[in-house]
Amino acid sequence: MLADHQHTFSGPTLAHQLDAESNALSTSLRNPARHVVGLLADNGCPWAIADLALMQAGYATVPLPLFFSRSQLQHVINQAAIDVILTDRASLAQSLQEGFKPSGAPLPSGLTLLRRPYEAANALPKDTQKVTFTSGTTGQPKGVCLSREHVRTVTDSLAATMSELGLHRHLCMLPLPTLLENIAGLYTALAVGAECILLPAAIVGTHGPQPNPKAALKAIGDYHPSSLILVPQLLLMLVTAAELGWRVPDCLRFVAVGGARVSVELLRRAERIGLPVYEGYGLSECGSVLSLNRPSDNRVGSCGRLLPHVDLTFARDGEIMVQNPVMLGYAGAEPRQGQPFATGDLGRVDDDGFLYIDGRKKDIFINAFGRNISPSWIEAELAQEPEIVGAAAFGEARPFNVALISSDAPTLAINAAVQRANARLPDYARVNRWARSPNILSIADGMLSATGEPRRAAIASRYHDLLETLYTATVDRA
Repeated sequence: MLADHQHTFSGPTLAHQLDAESNALSTSLRNPARHVVGLLADNGCPWAIADLALMQAGYATVPLPLFFSRSQLQHVINQAAIDVILTDRASLAQSLQEGFKPSGAPLPSGLTLLRRPYEAANALPKDTQKVTFTSGTTGQPKGVCLSREHVRTVTDSLAATMSELGLHRHLCMLPLPTLLENIAGLYTALAVGAECILLPAAIVGTHGPQPNPKAALKAIGDYHPSSLILVPQLLLMLVTAAELGWRVPDCLRFVAVGGARVSVELLRRAERIGLPVYEGYGLSECGSVLSLNRPSDNRVGSCGRLLPHVDLTFARDGEIMVQNPVMLGYAGAEPRQGQPFATGDLGRVDDDGFLYIDGRKKDIFINAFGRNISPSWIEAELAQEPEIVGAAAFGEARPFNVALISSDAPTLAINAAVQRANARLPDYARVNRWARSPNILSIADGMLSATGEPRRAAIASRYHDLLETLYTATVDRA
């Protein structure tokens, strides 16, 4: 069953709607092999119906994130050679690229179909069904190309793993172009027979650079979900609300958290207030989820056990190497040839089979005393302080660590928050000095990835002079 604030589709009604959408697409576009279809719309039944129908009809689909900047969206359209866009905001789509014009009547989903003359461009790898663009760590997003079989394998594996929980209603809090919500939320909910609630970002409080707690809590209260998928920032919002008096609803049985490193202390806080939070791990290049904790099999601080379909090993330096499943390749690049995928993450598996992530291989910095430090560890501790909206930590070849902090709180309040975070860190990982970011770090300005992780190279470049002053200042800030 699919539902949003305006529609409900279940059983035969949903099947009929998908057939109607698929037939309309086939009538308008005919040969699926000739087209790459972009999907530009807010969360809702129209998005899901279009996405499912495109899969059913065999079209390569590229979800277009509304949180991408105009230049990023233009890059995605060109890189994936998109020649068709399904959208609920035709004027925006047409403004991104010349040549797109409405074609025919609105689709049964209510979305507008825009077309432009087909132009040969960088071809997608053979058998590509979905292209998910990640903001990554460099300037332009990269298009991860997944086959239909890959998507189905991950969905089936998640459904088998989650079947014991008896979940009946999933509320999508993340944008559907986020692969984690698309597969682990929408597809998996349908696979286990659960209702999937798809609400616009403004209604669930995720419209804009910072979450709206009032809207998010209202949506949870109104729709009574049994499961959610959150990034750490949204988890912190719910934990803080509960500590201030919000009652965790009895219906909520499973809250998955991923997308970035989660502070163990934040997980402990969630546990103390009765929020059923379970950490997982995955990458878009591997179809999203690779491992997951569950109520019957949970170890706080780990990313859980591997899902049934996953095969991975470790390089000599501890980097996680995924043998299966792996993407077909990146849009505009040569297809992969079956070699293991180097994740860039350092990890280990304990004697009981639980996976632990020790940080990003390229992000690990070595301070002036030879200590290896993961900045994501420091940032996770800083980010759970209510006064701190976000943070980026640095310290390569330096005698101490510094941080650039996003916050509109008073300086003394931020200083106290940094000191509390430092108390949970060993001395070599503590933030010695900090500076307030001139602007709130955000996805829109290219300083954060799609999952909210700091893009440290971009931040270090933009704020180089400010960061340097932290090492030349004569008074410690924390």
